[in-house]
This record gives sequence, structure tokens and C-alpha cells, in this order.
Amino acid sequence: MSIIRSERTAAGLLLGAAALGLLLANTAVGPALLDLQHAHLGGGPVELSVGHWVSDGLLAVFFFIVAVELKHELVAGELNSFAKAIHPAIAAACGVVVPALVYLAFAGGSGLADGWPIPTATDIAFALGVLAVFGRGLPNRLRVFLLALAVLDDLIAIVIIAVFFTTDPNLLELAAAAVVVAAFGLLSRMLRGRLRWPIGILMVLLAVLAWWLVYDSGVHATIAGVALGLVMSRAPAGRTTHALEPWSNGFILPLFAFSAALVVIPSVSPSELSPAFWGILVALPIGKLVGITLGGWLGSFTRPRHERGRLPLFALVTIAALGGIGFTVSLLMNELAFAGSAAVRAEGTIAVLLGSAVSIVLSGVLVSVLARRNRKRHPHPVAAAAPGAVVRSSGESGRDS
Repeated sequence: MSIIRSERTAAGLLLGAAALGLLLANTAVGPALLDLQHAHLGGGPVELSVGHWVSDGLLAVFFFIVAVELKHELVAGELNSFAKAIHPAIAAACGVVVPALVYLAFAGGSGLADGWPIPTATDIAFALGVLAVFGRGLPNRLRVFLLALAVLDDLIAIVIIAVFFTTDPNLLELAAAAVVVAAFGLLSRMLRGRLRWPIGILMVLLAVLAWWLVYDSGVHATIAGVALGLVMSRAPAGRTTHALEPWSNGFILPLFAFSAALVVIPSVSPSELSPAFWGILVALPIGKLVGITLGGWLGSFTRPRHERGRLPLFALVTIAALGGIGFTVSLLMNELAFAGSAAVRAEGTIAVLLGSAVSIVLSGVLVSVLARRNRKRHPHPVAAAAPGAVVRSSGESGRDS
């Protein structure tokens, strides 16, 4: 299982699954796979297509792991004080605002403005995977800053999904979900001794109930995973995410990437592609690069004068390039933003994959150059994170989205 926890493996599986999905969708088996994706499973109050079981159901597990990591960083990690959080927070904020503005510059007047959140996300699993592959010998502070930046980026993505992709929520069901989530959190503090297994089974049932209540309320069901991760007691939450990481890295996220990439490449000329396509394609690699670099530079002035040079401009640009790998969460936001238009959704998916691919290549080159420079300056090994360490099971990040 340890190899599946590796950031390199997680990134490779995501990329391979997305490439396979896009390839198969454009072969003779494509129509059968698309029919399977749209086939409905379940019954009674919960009957979803296979694709929605993946994006609304299984992906809630990924967001649970994201929330546990977010809570850890806010309570005991790199974001547990204002002084630590302010620099990456400014970088993350600019890394959301600038790509959104770039997207709107292309698509703002086209009736497709709802797609502005798509290029704002960073896939931390992919970003850390690229860093692990090409960044041998880099100081750990780069990884720490990237982690803090991506965790805050995930927090913003969660808020965007909860606020901008929710219409007419059922407040009564949301209140019931809040009660169930609170009970889940309370029980997590009682997980010990002989009652461990009975309480654990009850918690699983409560988690499923919370997911259904959130889904049925009109709020995107992955928010249930976020809420459960935030309220769970830290010790059992750590054990749970450790157990779930291989499933998230090796099955859930690759399956989502495969499903999201099942789109037929449009047979149109570049001039016929929608403004949303061009907005996403440019905003992911360029908007993120400019936004995070600008925000990181501005945020450096919040640090004490003697610490401002700890993250040189080239290193900041490298981190910004890594931030342009949107993937998982960007694909999810693309599905939500263009749910009513299959054609635009397909173009958006391709744009996310292409924009992320540009960022992967660019960041791989920059990380390699930076690592080579650092090894020349410091020929002795520099303390860094273990190559197989996983910050969270997003593979974004972490954390796709």
C-alpha cells in the first residue's frame, strides 16, 4: 500500500486515468462507455447515474480527507497562526482572483461567465507529485509553502462549491444534516475501548445519512465530506484518513478522472471553440502563474525584513507554475458550472486537461532548474520531505477542483 500513498504514484494514476478516459471516449467503445456513465443505479430517494455516483458519492471521501488535512494545518500545522498564514493566504487569494478575471476577459460577455471558478483550483496531489519527481534536493520550505497555499486554495474551492453551485437549498434538511454531523463529531471522541467497533459502525451510518441529507437539500454532496472531516476528533480522523488514502489515491480519484475525461473531442476548428474553452486554457497556466507570483511577492512584505528573501522570486514563480495544475477540482467545477450544456462541458474538460498539461510541463522544467541550482549551491543533502510522503490523499492537493 505504501507505493499508492506516494505523491508520484498518485499523480501518475490521475494523469493515466484521464488520458485513458479521453482516448477511449474517442474510439469505437466510446458510445458504450458514455451510456454506462449515464446509466442510473439505486432506487427510492437516491437514484443517480454512474457518473454522479462517482462525482457526488465517492468524491465525498476525497473531500473528507481534504477537510481533515485542512483542520490539521489550521490547528497544528503551517496555518495555525496569523503570522504563518498571511503570506500563503495572500498568494492563494491572488491565485484565485487573477485566473477568474482572465477567464471572464474571454467569456464574460458570452453567457458562459458561470465557468469562472474552473481555473481557480489547484490539484495539490499533482503539484506535489511533480515536485517529488523533479525536485530532488530542494529545501523543505518550498514544499511547506506550496502545501499551505494549496490547502488555502482548497478552502476557497470548498466555499465556492457551497455558495455558487447551490440553488434553493432545503434549509430543514440542511439543519438535520448539521445535527447528524454534530452527532458524528461527538461519537468520534468516544472511539475507544470495547465500544470502538459499535461506535465506528454507527458513525459510518451517520456519515451516509449526512451525505444523503446534504445531497437531497440541493447542496453539492461533497460538502458533507468536508463537514464530517472538520468535526471528527483529530486522532481517529488521522487513523481514518491513513486507511482511506490508498483507496482515494488508487481508486476514487483515478475513477473520477477517467469519468470526467470521457468526452468526445469536438470536430470543430479552433475559431469555433467556445470562449469558455479559451478562458480556461489560458487562465489555468497563465492566470495562476501571474496571480500566485503577484500574491506571493505582495505577501512577502508581511514577513519580518530578515525573512523576506527566504523565498526568492524564481522559487515563487516555480510554485506559481505548480499551482496552475488544476485537474481534479477544476474538472469537478467544470461539471457543476456547465451541467446544462454537454457541448460546453466537453470543451471545458479538454481545456482543463490541456491547461493542466501546460502547467505540468512548465513547472517540471522550472522545478528541475531550481533543484539543479540548489544542488550546485548546496552539494550536501538538504533536509526535505520524504519522497513518498503524502500530504493528503488527492491525490491535490492535493488536495483536483
